[in-house]
Amino acid sequence: MSTTTATRRPSREPRPGRGRRPSPGRRAFQVINVVVLGGFALICLIPFLNIIGSSLATPGELTRRAFVIIPETFTLDAYRYVLSTPTVARAMGVSAFVTIVGTFVSLLLTSLMAYGLSKRYLRGRRTINFLVVFTMLFSGGMIPTFIVVKELGLIDSLWSLILPVAINAFNLVIMRSFFQAIPDSLEEAARIDGCSDLGVFVRIVLPLSLASIATIGLFYAVSYWNTYQSAILYINSSEKWPVQILLRQIVIVATGLNADANAVDVVPPAQSIKMAVIVVATLPMLILYPFIQKYFVKGALVGSVKG
Repeated sequence: MSTTTATRRPSREPRPGRGRRPSPGRRAFQVINVVVLGGFALICLIPFLNIIGSSLATPGELTRRAFVIIPETFTLDAYRYVLSTPTVARAMGVSAFVTIVGTFVSLLLTSLMAYGLSKRYLRGRRTINFLVVFTMLFSGGMIPTFIVVKELGLIDSLWSLILPVAINAFNLVIMRSFFQAIPDSLEEAARIDGCSDLGVFVRIVLPLSLASIATIGLFYAVSYWNTYQSAILYINSSEKWPVQILLRQIVIVATGLNADANAVDVVPPAQSIKMAVIVVATLPMLILYPFIQKYFVKGALVGSVKG
């Protein structure tokens, strides 16, 4: 009886790592780690705070102070001007269309190709994987790509900003590795129940890959939203400019260089207006990121375990 009671009595020995004070060396490391990382975070945050503060400051204050974090007088005149300009709204709409449609097309094509390349029984799998990785190191170049886009009839079309970059090799490799980590037994069970290959992909693989899809989708969305060089090369009409090209034109007009001011449809802006445009252009990605952050680390790390 006493033996049973002794065996059931919970042990009072402290668990490893619990109830122990950290050593002086570990506490010093934690303090240094917090200070260094906090310093790096502050260095990254100060320029953005300067942009926000300058966008809320008056033009007179910006002429007196070269660096503004907290303005002396807050004003929303720059934002009222930016949001009342039809050119900015049109450019934001173009960027939103390219980002939404481009992200959907890229995720669709990338996931389908990555799922096929994740199967070991696919014929020519090694050759296709080699060609995919080869494009990460070497590309055709700007002029051959422009010729291909021109021959396809995509010049001055918004699809020229989507189709040439629809599949990113790096994102494809990450998603392929994620699909390889899914147990084959789940797919075999689905096939026994009568699912086709497409049914297995839609009903089994995609629901298990939300972390990877959300992460890759964020990569694609940021890339499409920041489209700049492709728009300069392929878009001729100012009505189809994305917001990044409009920012470039506003900066050129503000600095007094030669630019098509009629196409920009704004007067040479003050420094606060330029900063307000930058905030408006950056805000959508900042709003989107917190909703995908919980999938970000898991999707990126799990997809990069296998090569």
